[in-house]
Amino acid sequence: MIFQEQPADILARLAELRAADAPTHGGRVLSYVYDSGLAELDELAAAAIRAVQPVNGLDPTTFTSVAVMERDVVAFARELLGGDEDVVGSVTTGGTESCLLAVKTARDNWRGEGTPRLLAPVTVHAAFQKAAHYFGLTLDLVPVLPSGAVDATTIIERMDVDVALVVVSAPSYPHAALDPIAQVAAAALERGIDCHVDACIGGWVLPFWSEIEDWDFRVLGVTSMSADLHKFGYSPKGVSVLLQRGRDRQRSQYFATTRWPGYPVVNPTILGSKSAGALAAAWAILRALGKPGLAELSASCERSARELVETVSAIEGLRVVGSPVGPLFAVAADDSVAPERRVDPHHWADQVRGHGFLLQLQPALVQSDGAVLPHTTHLTITPVTERVLPELIAALTTAADQVRGVAPITADQVLGSLPPALVASLASPDAPPLDSATAFALLGEFGIGGGELPERMAPLLALISALPAALTERLLTELIARTFEA
Repeated sequence: MIFQEQPADILARLAELRAADAPTHGGRVLSYVYDSGLAELDELAAAAIRAVQPVNGLDPTTFTSVAVMERDVVAFARELLGGDEDVVGSVTTGGTESCLLAVKTARDNWRGEGTPRLLAPVTVHAAFQKAAHYFGLTLDLVPVLPSGAVDATTIIERMDVDVALVVVSAPSYPHAALDPIAQVAAAALERGIDCHVDACIGGWVLPFWSEIEDWDFRVLGVTSMSADLHKFGYSPKGVSVLLQRGRDRQRSQYFATTRWPGYPVVNPTILGSKSAGALAAAWAILRALGKPGLAELSASCERSARELVETVSAIEGLRVVGSPVGPLFAVAADDSVAPERRVDPHHWADQVRGHGFLLQLQPALVQSDGAVLPHTTHLTITPVTERVLPELIAALTTAADQVRGVAPITADQVLGSLPPALVASLASPDAPPLDSATAFALLGEFGIGGGELPERMAPLLALISALPAALTERLLTELIARTFEA
C-alpha cells in the first residue's frame, strides 16, 4: 500500500497539535476534564476502545457485546442512583444527548394541548435550552436567589397543565447549588408532571458525598435522571447515562421505523451508527473501580473541595457563592469590602492562568425579574487536584494579591472605542441579523480579529455582559465557526 503520508509522520503532526492543547491531566485545568490521577484507568480505557474499534453500536443484535456492556453500565447506574427494577435506561454520547432525550420523552408523553412548557431554574444547564429549541417547547426559566439557590415555591407556583417537564439539578453547574428536588418532585407527582434530575456532573460523585439529602430515584416523583460517565465516572468523552422510571414512559425516547426499503431502524438515542469505544471504556472503568473505587476518588474530591472553599473564603475581596454541594464552586467579588480591597473574579482567573492553572470565567446574567447574578469564576475539583493542592492554593492567593483593587471591566470600557452610532445600532432591538462578514468585522472591532481568542478573557466576558444576548450569541457563533474554517 502506498500512503500519501507515512503513519509515523501523521502521528508526529498529531503530537505537535496536541502540544498546543490545554493539559488534560495533572490538575491544571479546573473545568472540562476529569482526571482520576490513575494512569492505569487511562490505559484500561484505551485498550477497551481499541478492542471495539470496528464495532458499530447501531445494532446490538449483530454486535451483541454492545448490549451486554450497556446493560451492565445501566444496572450499575440504577443501583447507585436509588432506582428499582422499574427504572430502565440508555447509554448516550454525553450529557447533552441525555438531556435532549429526557425532554423529548417528556414532550411525547405529555397529553396537554397547545405548546408544552419546560420549567426549570435559570441555572439549569444550557443543554435544556437547546432541547426546548430543538423540540419546540416553551422555555420557562425561574429566577434564583443571589446564592444560586432556587426557592421551591417559586417553581411549584408556575406548574400548570401546559408543563411537560420540570427540571432540577444535582447540583447546578454555575454555582453548585443542590436544587430542592424532594419538594419539586413531590409537587410534580401530585400534578402529573414529569420531573427530571440533571445529575450530569453530580451523579457519580454525590452518592458518596457527606451530609446530603435524598436527591435521586429514592425521591418519589423523579421520573428521569442524567449522569455523565465522562465526568466523575472518569471515562473518556463522550458517554452518559439516561435513566427513566417506567418502561412505557421510556419507550417514547425511542425512534423506530420500517417505512423505507432498507433495514428496520430502531434507535434508543439520537445517533444511529455510533462508536462503541466510550461505552466499552466506561464499562471497563466501572468494573475496575466498582463502588469502593468511586467512593475513594470522591473522598479525595471532597477533601480538596472543602480546603479550597475555605482558602477562597479567607481571601480578602473574594467570596464563595452560596453553599456549594459537590466538587465544584463559584467565586464572586466580595462587595462587603471597600472597592480598593475587592478582587474581580475575572481579573483573578486571568492572573491565575499566569501561574499555570486554568479557571472558567462565567458572565453576569440579568434574570427575568431584573435581579442580576454577578459574574463569577468557576472551579471543578477532581481527584488529581489533591496532588497539586499546595501549588494551586498558592496560585489562587498570590493572584488575588496581584489584582486586588483592580476595577472590573465595564460596559463603557468595552464599547468606548467604538463609534456611538455603531453602539446604538448594535443595542437596538430592531437591528437586522448579522451576516457572516459583518459579524467577523465586528469581532475585529472588539480586538478579536482573525477568529482567535484574546490572551486575557476578562474583556471578552465583559463584552458578553455588555451587549444584548442575541448579538453576543451571533458573534460567538462566528468566532467558533471561524476556528474550524480552513
